[in-house]
Amino acid sequence: MKLIQLYAAMKSELQAIEEEMTREVTTDLPLLSETSLHLLKAGGKRIRPVLVLLSGKFGNYSLETLKKVAVSLELIHMASLVHDDVIDDAETRRGQLTVKSKWDNRIAMYTGDFIYAKALTVITRLENPRIHQILSGAMVQMCIGEMEQIRDFFNVDQNVRRYLLRIRRKTALLIAISCQLGALATKAHPAASAALYRFGYNVGMAYQITDDLLDLCGTEKVIGKPPGSDLRQGNITLPVLYALEDEMIREPLLREIEAIRRSDGNGDSSAAVRLVRSSRGIAAAERLANRYFAKALQALDGLPELPAKKNLADITRFLAQRSY
Repeated sequence: MKLIQLYAAMKSELQAIEEEMTREVTTDLPLLSETSLHLLKAGGKRIRPVLVLLSGKFGNYSLETLKKVAVSLELIHMASLVHDDVIDDAETRRGQLTVKSKWDNRIAMYTGDFIYAKALTVITRLENPRIHQILSGAMVQMCIGEMEQIRDFFNVDQNVRRYLLRIRRKTALLIAISCQLGALATKAHPAASAALYRFGYNVGMAYQITDDLLDLCGTEKVIGKPPGSDLRQGNITLPVLYALEDEMIREPLLREIEAIRRSDGNGDSSAAVRLVRSSRGIAAAERLANRYFAKALQALDGLPELPAKKNLADITRFLAQRSY
């Protein structure tokens, strides 16, 4: 099944989640409602809600229960994006002006805080302390990952292991618990819950590496932001780390990165992007992403033969080939 067919088959459930997110972030304060709904209206792949719903198929499926998990996780993801755009000084997101760009940094920070708070309000409607513990633990790790990224801005001496630990915290954990909590909320067998967590973790690692590749290899029209945005912000991603291991590329690339750093975010990253594209860094990062995708598919092996299992495999293959 192609991804568009899967989404079409889940249209009513996803629409229910979309409507619930809209209700949750709509308030009596018009400005807060407008800023909170701004990113929501821009759309997105809604990968986390889809993973929650499909993982719930391995237990006693209940849309009312799963909706609370899916809404909470997607709101946490949205809040993190609003905050990220302030830290990164990003002008656009999904082809639209960011909250910080359309309003200002203060409005964006409080909007993100509000969305986080609403996410926690939603999840507490499930009377399962284990779900609350897993979610709060993941949020702590996400914050640590974000702090680590700031600490490592323009750090060209970091190693690949450090990068992988950072993206585990920053991205992969939220995707992993989307699968895990979907299973837990519907009382799936513990073995299924564990397998789904491993699946989500490996998908999440590959997803972030693919994002980093797209930032260097994509076009502004396709990815919704100028290529090389990560480098302009000082974020040294996996393809760049691998490129720096190439002796033919290292010195000129270091010079370009230093020039970007000195420009205080206003420099041109196009020369650095060309250098990374011409290096072995792109192919090396692609190989590692593919290894994580393969591990994700392996994690599905022990799950019951349900249509949801094939759907999860289809999503993995789509993400491995995506261009946005």
